[in-house]
Amino acid sequence: MQPYTGRFAPSPTGALHAGSLVAALASWLDARAHRGRWLVRIEDVDRPRCVGGAQALILQQLAQCALVSDAPVLLQSQRAPLYRQALEQLLQRGCAYYCRCSRRAIELTLLRLGRGTQRHAEQVYPGTCRNAGLAGGSRPLACRLSVGAASIQPPAGCAGELLGLAGPAQTPELVWQDRWLGVQRQDVECAVGDFVLQRADGCYSYQLAVVVDDAAQGVSHVVRGADLADNTARQVLLQRALGLATPQYLHTPLVLGADGEKLSKQNGARALDCSDPLPVLRQAAQVLGLDPAGDTLAAWLSAATAQWALRFTIRPA
Repeated sequence: MQPYTGRFAPSPTGALHAGSLVAALASWLDARAHRGRWLVRIEDVDRPRCVGGAQALILQQLAQCALVSDAPVLLQSQRAPLYRQALEQLLQRGCAYYCRCSRRAIELTLLRLGRGTQRHAEQVYPGTCRNAGLAGGSRPLACRLSVGAASIQPPAGCAGELLGLAGPAQTPELVWQDRWLGVQRQDVECAVGDFVLQRADGCYSYQLAVVVDDAAQGVSHVVRGADLADNTARQVLLQRALGLATPQYLHTPLVLGADGEKLSKQNGARALDCSDPLPVLRQAAQVLGLDPAGDTLAAWLSAATAQWALRFTIRPA
């Protein structure tokens, strides 16, 4: 079996808040319960959204909670050549193409097709440029993965993920087992359409970067917040297109604000004060359904790890 490697991959758009600590703690507990490695990766590929000093603050908060990476911290901003290499592979295999559609053009096309977008919903790409090719001299606005290609099949030896063809258009429906949420499924073409791999400003997408980095770091288990569950099917398609193994996924419950919305940096979530780590860790554990005892940080983390292992029936080798 592949050795266990987990990771926590925050974006440096602000300090850790209550919601992000839940994901950090869960991923750390899962790695320790499996007696595996736990890595920290800074997902700063979208440089315009990054906040100065946030990376150092996040690492400081994690260290105060004794959540320390088992290997040097990886920065996505230093890995552009690897993302470019993966993108070239997809283009050569006919799994990706350049697109000249602006957001406004996509909105107008969807309206014309009677498929207007809803607030907070994905803007489903209608496939305008998939087979059209770019006119001479036309500057591409993005590079997209062609998810309508049913030829994206699991690589040899990749188990646990199913690809079915459903519906009159024979579009791929992905089915996977989430360790917390149970069986999940998504028809990517209907839910998202061909999605962006690289933007016009040169930034590589989160979807491409996370797949390349998970594979390069040997990540076998992904533990993250439920707000990212919707990305899983897209990432599995990319893994298949690149011939990469698919990790096991677990998506944890979200921390909600007073307005019922997901607690996030965008809606003003407060930075955590981790100088006294036990109170904030206990709050995070409650979200995960854990209530470990322990008066010291080391004792509490040990008890939390034991509860996590019992809950998920983890038997370390």
